[in-house]
Amino acid sequence: MTAEDWQEGGFGLYVHWPFCLSKCPYCDFNSHVSAEIDTKRWQNAYISEIRRLGAETGPRVLNTVFFGGGTPSLMPPELVGAILETARSVWTPANDIEVTLEANPTSVEAGRFTGFAEAGVNRVSLGVQALNDADLRRLGRTHSVAEARAAFDIARTRFPRVSFDLIYARQAQSLAAWRAELDEALAMAIDHLSLYQLTVEAGTAFGDRLARGGLKGLPDEDLGADLYELTQERCDAAGLPAYEVSNHARPGAESRHNLIYWQAGDYAGIGPGAHGRLTLSGRRQATETPLAPTAWLERVERTGTGELSRAAVLPADQAAEYLMMGLRLARGLSLSRQERMAGAPLNSNKIKELSELGLIVVDNGFLRATSAGRAVLNAVIRALLPD
Repeated sequence: MTAEDWQEGGFGLYVHWPFCLSKCPYCDFNSHVSAEIDTKRWQNAYISEIRRLGAETGPRVLNTVFFGGGTPSLMPPELVGAILETARSVWTPANDIEVTLEANPTSVEAGRFTGFAEAGVNRVSLGVQALNDADLRRLGRTHSVAEARAAFDIARTRFPRVSFDLIYARQAQSLAAWRAELDEALAMAIDHLSLYQLTVEAGTAFGDRLARGGLKGLPDEDLGADLYELTQERCDAAGLPAYEVSNHARPGAESRHNLIYWQAGDYAGIGPGAHGRLTLSGRRQATETPLAPTAWLERVERTGTGELSRAAVLPADQAAEYLMMGLRLARGLSLSRQERMAGAPLNSNKIKELSELGLIVVDNGFLRATSAGRAVLNAVIRALLPD
């Protein structure tokens, strides 16, 4: 594996803003509700972290910046601008740099869109989650369908690229109901749509409710498979095919930041709970930060670094990561690159067996999962991982 392998995936910056107005019952992300936020302290900490990482990486082209959370649309636009200004001074922004900000579609946050655009954001991802008011309430969302549509319309006038998320396989959701909702979403979508099946994670309010015998009406395995297949069919027909398991886009409108993850590029992660992958002095490093917002902030101020740990990523582990991430993409993964990472090719007998089952194909040096393979992707990945 070459020291500069990461360049095949690109380089991005992930900024985690951990605060939300309320905690959604399905959410297992690192998000917190706080009555008071000292914005100046947070700004200083983010800027300090970018400068520290820039000194380590040296000159690089910055392909993407992604503000995730939490609810980044609660950030003051001036804070977003200060972070982007620092990033541009530390690294060389690509001519077509993608700057994404996740937003909740409430009227208060939508009013900040002009400020975010002026700060340099050129792509917004809206957490719509449902186009049904009753289900929005079940999901713990604080916006209505009308507010979501209004925010989407405003975003379209402020940003070159707008995406939004929906959650399906919800309680008591029929195939016909999802078809109608999905068609409504596709009529709204410009060029990108993220569609996630509801997963109930331990430690969330939904997880606790399910453990107590609540959360009735979740789809069984067969209905879940039917909902997934319908999603692929309707999106394909609308010209937004899946370029990744849960993400659909018109050709050329894919999330370039997420592609860095899936294509084993480098990314600097700053903020509470942010992870990173950085190739430094020819070695790939995995970075982690404290989950608690106060712990991260105080660590930056006290020690000059927000990192909690840094560990070398062994070539075999990097190859496994690339396999797991690359197979999520419709284009698949490069077999020659996989072999360079692992120091050995994938098991040819396993490839032959999965190919005969119609779960994978090899085409022009790329191995990719078929539509049938993506439906059982975890099993395909397990079969291909070395013993």
